[in-house]
Amino acid sequence: MLIFLDIETTGLEEQDRICSLGIIAQGKTYYELIKSPRKVRPESSAIHHLTNEMLQDKKTFKESEIYKVLQEYNSIDNVLIAHNAPFDIKMLQKEGIIWQGAIVDTLKCVRHLIPECEQFSLQYLRYELKLYKLENSNLGITPQAHNALSDALHVKLLYEYLLEIASLEELQNLTIEPLLISKFAFGKYKGRYIEEIAMNDASYLHWMLNNMSDIDEDMQYSLEHWLKLF
Repeated sequence: MLIFLDIETTGLEEQDRICSLGIIAQGKTYYELIKSPRKVRPESSAIHHLTNEMLQDKKTFKESEIYKVLQEYNSIDNVLIAHNAPFDIKMLQKEGIIWQGAIVDTLKCVRHLIPECEQFSLQYLRYELKLYKLENSNLGITPQAHNALSDALHVKLLYEYLLEIASLEELQNLTIEPLLISKFAFGKYKGRYIEEIAMNDASYLHWMLNNMSDIDEDMQYSLEHWLKLF
């Protein structure tokens, strides 16, 4: 079974938690707001438009119906599909859900298969790949950026787009295959080739490796790769 998932959180710090979750599986949809033990940060509300007042009377994650759904679907026979799946998996772990099945990270797969994209956020790909033309599904979901159920729909549409390029098995393999990043998407060298910076300012790459605790595995792999060449 394929399970398409998206979550929204109270923030991006280590202490932050899930405040809404959307799932599409076997033609069924599930969406729930969650009362989190953490307050929603204003910068997060500015993205998903969920406020502490909207969540105060909701159930906690383990009291919610969607928790029961996830527990039921949490099997080695099922595949969880999400955009930036490591983040979602980590947030689920905070709530006591240790995913047992396979995983497809559509973010990682797009970076592997369509590297010419200038950006890789779900909303950018919604328009770049014209996924919006396929939104009129029989699931009855109203498209709305950063709504967990709407984003789960776009994860599903993106997955189906990727299936035209690679098989499910190949997408699973790409999810765990190291990705060589060629350009910086952030920082003082944003938009510049990492190879160029390795040649001219290798100390900056060493600084990133030694001081940035939140650097992801693909960036670490890429920095180490380019540094070895010079």
